[in-house]
Amino acid sequence: MTVRKTSSIASTKGSRAKPAIAKKAATQPGTVRVAAIQMASGPNVAANLSEAERLIEQAANAGAKLVALPEYFAIMGMKDTDKVAVREVEGKGPIQNFLSRMAKRHGIWLVGGSVPLEASAAGKVRNSCLVYDDKGRQVARYDKVHLFGLDLGNEHYREEKTIEPGTQIVVLETPFGRIGLSICYDLRFPELYRAMKNVDMIMVPSAFTATTGKAHFETLVRARAIENQAYVIAPAQGGYHLSGRETHGDTMIVDPWGVVLDRLPRGSGVVIANINPAYQASLRKRLPALQHRMIGCDKLKVDLIEHRAAPKKK
Repeated sequence: MTVRKTSSIASTKGSRAKPAIAKKAATQPGTVRVAAIQMASGPNVAANLSEAERLIEQAANAGAKLVALPEYFAIMGMKDTDKVAVREVEGKGPIQNFLSRMAKRHGIWLVGGSVPLEASAAGKVRNSCLVYDDKGRQVARYDKVHLFGLDLGNEHYREEKTIEPGTQIVVLETPFGRIGLSICYDLRFPELYRAMKNVDMIMVPSAFTATTGKAHFETLVRARAIENQAYVIAPAQGGYHLSGRETHGDTMIVDPWGVVLDRLPRGSGVVIANINPAYQASLRKRLPALQHRMIGCDKLKVDLIEHRAAPKKK
């Protein structure tokens, strides 16, 4: 599989170092402008699509050629079953029509965070990330594999009650390089991204809870970027929702060295940055960690050896 590549190694003074304001900079030769959208969606699909349209237009006007929406951008219901009520058959429905129309109108590639699509079970959906090219054609679909579960006493989430898990890893070839698709909770499972082989960009549309997001979101996003030497685009839900739920936000774009290029802590808005294939190629050449992999490839067979303590003598 071919890999696109990148230029000199950047440095940062820590995870909270203030990034350059990429959205004010012009697109540099040889780079591509990408955008990640942050929302605080509610239970009304039409209202959410109207807000998404405004933000997509803002991203396109800033020169973005690839735009990504957050998980559940079209609906964050009052209860988990609300998304089942608006689920769509693949290829038709107001949410999918909206995504196709926006991509075509603005001449952009559009990653539709997640869309509730029909599942085999009547009371469930597939939580699906759909990608549209600049002609408005759907070119990829990824169904979320890892389903979130949490029980912290006062916080309970069990996605398996309303979501049917996907079974396939999805990578697509684009004019901007190889892109791996994932959604939210997938971020905690590095083996998913390793199975994608070498990708240039990773998409992680998310709706992290305020609790887990504060503790882990940035760490996980930057780790996936560093270990895969890939750009990570992580659009997120960020704010208070009518259901009473609070999402973490902190939408960000991170480069292959783990540097946060731009971010938005809370509220609706657009995060934008330039993706630089030459920088990525140079980094992978200078630090060829992906070529040094031994476990999970054909270079080495690794056996697990477990040592058990001898039983105590009576």
